[in-house]
This record gives sequence, structure tokens and C-alpha cells, in this order.
Amino acid sequence: MIPIIHSLIVTIGGIIFIPLIAFSQSEKTPNVILILTDDQGIGDLGCHGNPWLKTPNIDKFYASSVRFTDFHVSPLCTPTRAAIMTGQYPIHNGAWATYKGRDALSKNTTTIAEVFQSAGYKTALFGKWHLGDNYPVRPTDKGFDYVVQHHAGGIGELSDHWGNTYFDDVYYVNNEPQQFEGYCTDVWFDETMKFIEQNQDEPFFIYLPLNAPHDPLIVAEEYAKPYKQYEENNEIIDANLYGMIANIDENFGRFQKFLKKKKLEENTIIIYMSDNGTRFGYSPDGKKGYNYNLRGIKGAKLEGGHRVPFFMRWAGAGIKGGKDIPTLAAHVDLFPTLAQLCEIPLADSLMLDGVDLSPVLKEKQEVERSVFVHHRQDWRPPTAVEGTCVLQKDWRLINGKQLYDIKKDPLQKTNLANQHPTIIAQLLADNEVFYQKIKKEKTFSEMPSTIIGSDIQNEVTLTIQHAIGEDKGIWKCEQVASGLKNKNNTHALEVIKEGMYKISCRRWPKEWAGPMHGKPALHPKHTFEYKAIKPELARIKIGNQIHEKVVKPEMEEVDFTVYLEKGKTLLVNDFVEKGDKYGVYYTYISYLPPK
Repeated sequence: MIPIIHSLIVTIGGIIFIPLIAFSQSEKTPNVILILTDDQGIGDLGCHGNPWLKTPNIDKFYASSVRFTDFHVSPLCTPTRAAIMTGQYPIHNGAWATYKGRDALSKNTTTIAEVFQSAGYKTALFGKWHLGDNYPVRPTDKGFDYVVQHHAGGIGELSDHWGNTYFDDVYYVNNEPQQFEGYCTDVWFDETMKFIEQNQDEPFFIYLPLNAPHDPLIVAEEYAKPYKQYEENNEIIDANLYGMIANIDENFGRFQKFLKKKKLEENTIIIYMSDNGTRFGYSPDGKKGYNYNLRGIKGAKLEGGHRVPFFMRWAGAGIKGGKDIPTLAAHVDLFPTLAQLCEIPLADSLMLDGVDLSPVLKEKQEVERSVFVHHRQDWRPPTAVEGTCVLQKDWRLINGKQLYDIKKDPLQKTNLANQHPTIIAQLLADNEVFYQKIKKEKTFSEMPSTIIGSDIQNEVTLTIQHAIGEDKGIWKCEQVASGLKNKNNTHALEVIKEGMYKISCRRWPKEWAGPMHGKPALHPKHTFEYKAIKPELARIKIGNQIHEKVVKPEMEEVDFTVYLEKGKTLLVNDFVEKGDKYGVYYTYISYLPPK
């Protein structure tokens, strides 16, 4: 048998990769499929003991997989996705919040997709990215050959395509809007299978980050109906949540049959996991739902906020068989582990924070390590101790003050801080070493910047959802439609081409345009009310320039033409009404070539 040699030199972000991988035709390089669900907590599965929810297909996969039973992520969407993609903790890669400019990767980070792509893999993403909607950190910029996605953090958010409602939506195919038919989760799985059909003769790396069961909790009635009785009896919070998971389970079963039919099941590494704790599967008072005997939901530093299901199978290499692995593991470990399993060398210059877990999977050794959760839902960097959870073996240290033995006290009711000052000192020392090391990196202090003036993406879209500021976030279409006002008004930009630029300020997005003082046509898929606002001025500050124009009621946009020099800058843009100012909802920036 003649071996297939993949040998190439690839430079990614200034880092040189020299993979040299040899496989015979009978021992082909494995495929990788990473399925990431959204807000599905550790208790939101039948195989984890949920007394109401039926997930037979996931349960079957669970039974034949290796399960990391102590697997941790960040407590929110973007940070977990950033850690998976880069192998670095969120405070290292710059994406530690879900809005205010910190829901985008820093441009010089290298992703796992780029590394697999450089090693000859076909790479694809289907679903939720949530690491930046503009160049240079769109998935197509960060290593994915083919992408079908929604924008921002969820379908129907104001940065997504206006009018999306989970059914028959417009998604972005390699950054171009395209109409689809059907329910979102069905679409993601359908598109994944189409991609595999077309690329099954080459190794592929597929990232399948679902937006379900993230709210809004929308699913066809047939899936939610079996759970209505439990909602009516106040046993669970929302039947639609369970219906969304039931739909995921159905799709997962369909997908497993597809892989088996294509004879891809044996030589494919398949991972099923979630991005953070549940949001609607368990009430904080413990009176509704089920949480695997843990406290804490999405956003919490308690165990239920960041401990998630993690099931992995690679049948052809013996990673199978319904085995539990109690080793402390985390999202940052996926990058080095998958690269090692696929025999892809990694450069030290990647500065990965994760640990290679392949020796654990192969039953050769244990891994001793700490896991760090630094959580701050803001544009400012997380602090060293406040807002943290340091995990080591069975210990959980929260905010440097609350110490729990998670094995003896899974509900974290007994603070052992006074009894174990030595352990606290050691955990804090480990955390301090890590924190001080990361603090020196540019990604810690510099805001991720949207590049303008690139030939790759000439028109850039900015929204108030991602604007920096001190106000609460705005992220829903219905908030824009209702005229909700917000003080967040600042965007970090990098001008890479000196020249003239057009900056357009709008109340409504281009795809559903309407007058500044009025209302567009009510979208046929929207049930909420549209209300008019009456800004009198539009004002921008950029590159030491201040410009303002009168807003005429019938205008769809207020355009500014400005000359910008190369370099980093901040755009501050506001509507002004009766002396009050508030952030612009939609801003479009494009380079104007010389005439």
C-alpha cells in the first residue's frame, strides 16, 4: 500500500507550521466532528438522570463513548467558543464577554481550524460562531473553508439578519446571505451532511455549534407537547426547552445513521458537549428542573455554571465503550488533544493554555492540573481574584474566599475556607502566576479591533449590540423595534488603508430599511410592535474629527464622508434627541476608492 504524504509549510499569523503526516490508505487520518450545544446544562440529558427529558439517541452515544465526568468550560457562550477555538483561556485570547466589543477574537490568535486546514483537512462550520461578525475574525478568516452561520450570539438578535425566527431564515454562506427552509437545528445538520457527502474522500474537520437550546425557546409544537404536562405541574420551567433538546436528539440520531451508512463512523472522532450551564433547565431555588445535583446555572461560578457534559468516541482507535474518566478537564484542552490524536505538530509559539489529554484517553497516565475561570461580562479585563473560580482536583475556590470540596459537597453549601488556609494560599498562588503571565499579553489590554479598508471586506457592519459603553446591553430586534435607547456608542477600529471612508448611521438595518423617524414595513415573521423615534442629529467622533448632521425624518441613513489615516482609532457615534444622546443602532463603514 502506497502511503499518502501530506507535507506543507504554512504560515498563520506569523507562526510557521510544518506538519508531516503519513497515512496508508487503510489507516487514513481521522475525521473530526465537534458538536457544541448552546445553554444545554449538565442535567439537560436523559443519560444524566433527567427524570422528564427523553434523549434516546444521545443516550446511546453516551453509552458507547468515553465520558469526561469533570469537564469544565466558561460560564457563557463567547468565552467557551473562544477557548475551544484557540486553546487559550478567554482572558488570553481577548474574547471574555458576549457583547461590548469583547465577543470577538483578537486578530492575531490562531484557531484550531487554521491548524487543521494547514494539515490538509477540509474545514467547515455550521451554526453559531459568536466570535466576531466582521473581518478579520469571521470564521472564513479563521480557518474554515465552508461556513453556514447566523450572526452574533443568537438567531433573531439585532446583529443577525432582520426577521430571523428559527424557521425559514436567512443565514450566511461564506458571508453571503442566503434563504433557507426549515427549522434552524435541522438546517445545521442537513448542511453538515451535504458537506460530508461532497468531501468524504478527504479528511474533514467539522465544527457544529448549534444555537439550540439557547433562548428564545422556539420549537415545533410536536417536540414540546410531551413536556407540557410537566410545565403545567410546575416541575419544569419551559416545555419548549425540552422540545428543543428532543429535536437535537432526533437530528443527532439521524446524523449517526448517516455516518454509519457512509462508513465514516469508525474513523471519525465525534465529540458532543455544551458551552455552559443550563439557563432554563433549573431554577436557582432548586424547585423546578434538574441540575445533576449541582448548584449554579449559566453565568455562575458555582459548579452548575461551567461543568458540562462531554462525550467522545473514536471507535476505530478504541476510544469508546461507555467509560467514565474523572480527570479534571477543560475547553482549552480540546485544541492540543485533537491535534495530538490526529498527529498534527503544534508550535510552542501558539502559547496554548490547554493540556493534551490523549494519554488519559489511551489509559497511559493521569494529568495533574488547575483550571481557571476568570469571568467578567464587560469590556474591561477580568480581575485577578474577584469573579474567579480556581479548580484543582476536588477543590473549588470562588472569589478567593469560598472553598468547596465538590466531591463531598456537590451543592457547595459548606464553605471550608477557614479550615484549609494552606490550600487557599496554594490555589491563589497558582492563579496569580497564571494571571500575571497573561496580563503581559496585548490581547489582555487591547480591544479587538474591526478592520476597515480591507479588500477582503469593504463594507463593515457595526451594531449597538457590540458597542462599548457603561449601559446595559441591547441585543434583540424587538428592543430596536420598540425604540429602546442605550448609551453604548463606541467601536474599536483599525484603519489599514489611508483614504476616504463613508460612515452611514441608521435606525434600521439595510436588509429591512425604513425612515429614521418612522417605521419600516412590519416584517411578516415578527409579532412585536414597531415604534418611531425622532433623533434630531447624528454625530460621529473619529480620528480627532467631530461631525454632525441634521436627521431628516424621511432619511434612511445619515452619511458622513471622512478622511482617515492608517492606524487604530475609536468611532463614537450617537443620535441626539432633545439634548439627550444615545448610541446608533446600525452603522455601515466602507472605503471610497479615489476617483
